[in-house]
Amino acid sequence: MKEMEVVINTGEIADYFFTELIRRGYVPDEDEVQELADIMFDFLIDKRIIDEDIEEGE
Repeated sequence: MKEMEVVINTGEIADYFFTELIRRGYVPDEDEVQELADIMFDFLIDKRIIDEDIEEGE
């Protein structure tokens, strides 16, 4: 399998979750959606689907 570079950030995940939850009839709280995004990001790292790339200044 060929390796490819994918850039994902929790803001992108939060926006996606927010949109999908609204579409499905939920009214998500912004803080809850951000927490879900953080959990999903950690899950992807734990499963070695992505690697965390910490940029300078963060």
